[in-house]
Order: sequence, then structure tokens, then C-alpha cells
Amino acid sequence: MTYAFDPAHPFTEDFRAIAAEQIGCALAVLEEQPAGMHEAIHDARKNFKRLRALYRLVACDAALFQKQENARIREMARNLSIVRDAAALVENANYLRAHAASEEQQVALDKVCAILAIRRDRIAAEETDLERKICVTIAGCEAALAALARVSFHDGRRKSAARLEKGWRRTLKRAARARSACETGTDAVLFHELRKRAQDYRMHLALLREVWPSAMQAKRSDTKELVDLLGHLNDLSTLTSLIDEEPEIAGDSQNQTHLLSAVIARQEELRQEALQRAQAVFFDAPERESRTVGLLWLEAGR
Repeated sequence: MTYAFDPAHPFTEDFRAIAAEQIGCALAVLEEQPAGMHEAIHDARKNFKRLRALYRLVACDAALFQKQENARIREMARNLSIVRDAAALVENANYLRAHAASEEQQVALDKVCAILAIRRDRIAAEETDLERKICVTIAGCEAALAALARVSFHDGRRKSAARLEKGWRRTLKRAARARSACETGTDAVLFHELRKRAQDYRMHLALLREVWPSAMQAKRSDTKELVDLLGHLNDLSTLTSLIDEEPEIAGDSQNQTHLLSAVIARQEELRQEALQRAQAVFFDAPERESRTVGLLWLEAGR
């Protein structure tokens, strides 16, 4: 099974199989932890993102199911977020260091990276109830599987096409609103919302890639670049918020100056690039693109 619908299969059967695979993968990696606990958490959280995007695509025909399961999966992801978020800050500081504009910025970011790495390890060591949280998440996955077994859809081709068309249109309209907000403001919350909407779109492109593989793959590649870029922008905002709360992370005042200078410069570059990429990714009007998706589904299912 792959993270994609097959237009030749009954919709309900395919939907359950795709969702069950994501839940099963999360369960397996949390129980077995082949690459260690923290990597298992990271992988499970990726499964949860795919699952939530899948459920959003069909929300028009399963509103209560989507609302309840989205809340359940969101809580499971949050339950495992503390150590992963600390590790992401280290990764982002390393990313920022790679874009240092001067030797002074490089030295300042070297210090910040070292301090954040120590902080990550300390948080990991202090997270004494992580095993319990993993057990709670495993139980949540089992409950999610039980809920999945009870959901069903009209499996007719036209009904399925209409369902996907409506879900696709909803995704694109939400993305259009988020992009418009980012064009008139620089608040980190606005760009984080655009990232979430782009992430949904990327997942939906994967789910329907069988209806037009080459076009969907190209679009997925472009959208991934946008999501990654917006991820760096969000992480920089998180980093500056953390330094506001814990200024000792940035070292002395001179070090703070170099760090903030690097962050501000990179944020401006990323915002401009994000808007350009978003314009290209979300070029087609939601109504037109969603109609095309519906027609492609009907044609692929013949």
C-alpha cells in the first residue's frame, strides 16, 4: 500500500487502507523504535501529519469523523512534541549558520548551536515520562483504528469525484486566504498558516498522484520546496521567541546582536522567496483546478 488513492478501487476500502497504513506505521515505530526513541517520535509525527491531511480531504462527507479524529491525532502529536521541538531548534540554528553573512555572525551562531544542543540534551534527559507518553499515544492509535473501521463513504465514481473535487477546492481556498494574508503582513503566524495549507496541498497531491502522475509529481516537488522554506521561516520565529524568553541562549549582548542580525536578514529573504514560490504553486484558481481534479478522477476510473 502507498499513500495514494487508486481510482479503480472502492473509495471506502482505499480510504481505510491508506489511513490504517499510516496509523500502523506510527504504532510499529513507537513500539519497536528501531533507530531510537527520538527518531521514532519524529517518524510517528510525520505519519500523523499525513493522516490529518487525508481526513481533511474528505471532511465534506465525514465532518464529524474528521473533527473528532483531527482532535485526537493533533493531541497525540502534541503529546510527543517537546523533545522534537528542542531538536528542531538545533537543526534550524545550524541552517542559519550555513547562511551567515560575516565571520562575526558565524562565531555567534557557533555558540548558539552549542548552547541549543546542550538545551536539547537536557530537555531529553528531564523528559522522564516520555515512555508513558508513548504508551498513551499507542493507545490513541488503537482508538483511531477502531474509529476508522466505522467510517464509510458512497463508493460511486461520480460521488467520489465530487467529494474529492470539493475537498480540493476547500484546500486551495484556504491556501489562497493564507497567501493573501502574507502579502499584506509579516507576522510569523500568517506564514505558519500558509505553511500548514501548503503542507495539506502537498499531501493531497500525493494522495491523487495516480490520476496524473507526471503533473502531480512536478507539483509535489514545487510544493515541498515551499513547505521546507516556510518551515525554516517558522523555526526562525520560534528561535527568536525563545531568545526573548531565555536571552542567555544567545550569549552576551554582542553575540545577541550578531544573532538577531542574521535572523532578521534571513527572515526577510525567506518571506520574499516564499511569496514568489506560493504564487507559482497556487497559480490556478481553486474552482478551475478542483474541477480538473474531479474530471481526472472520473477519467482514471474508467
